[in-house]
Amino acid sequence: MILVNLLPHREAARKHRREAFFVALGIAALAGGLFCGAVYSWYQAQISQQQGKNTFLKAEITRLEGQIKEIAGLQQEIAALRARQNAVEDLQGNRNLPVYLLDELVKQLPDGVYVTSMKQDNQVVLLTGVAQSNERVSELLRNLGNNSPWLTRPELIEITGKSITLGARDQRRVANFSMRVGLKRATDVQKAVAASAAASTSGVVVKPAQSGPAAVKS
Repeated sequence: MILVNLLPHREAARKHRREAFFVALGIAALAGGLFCGAVYSWYQAQISQQQGKNTFLKAEITRLEGQIKEIAGLQQEIAALRARQNAVEDLQGNRNLPVYLLDELVKQLPDGVYVTSMKQDNQVVLLTGVAQSNERVSELLRNLGNNSPWLTRPELIEITGKSITLGARDQRRVANFSMRVGLKRATDVQKAVAASAAASTSGVVVKPAQSGPAAVKS
């Protein structure tokens, strides 16, 4: 016996496939929504965490800036105290400079050289005097440049020849000179002594600076 199916099976199959498609589409949409929600939640958590870190860093930066300002203020106070201390030490060390200057001039003046005037301007001393000859003036320059720990960089300004009358028949040729010489501070002398001691300990010989040649004007 032959059975004939007269129902619209093609339409039923298409309907079944359409329903399956919509179900799959709904599942895919639900899965996509869940995935997007999970990603969004993860990003929101990361953003919140980063914002918390940023807030913490801002608070720490503000605190460090305050500490830096305090340190800068302390450094300024320390620098001011050191400047005052150095000023006091310089005053204490320099109050005896006239004594050292006169003592060194007595030691370094060669025979036949006489100082007639002396003027100090800060660390520069202007000397004027009379010498028996130009060679005596040159010897004085060498002594001041090489043999004195307190005097440095002697510079001859002017030297002129002059005849003086000592008696009715006695005339002598003398040299009037003017020179400037640097006067070291007490702290500079102490540093030089310490450096010389260190050099002698290490076996290094420190040679004193040589004074330059003096110009002579007759």
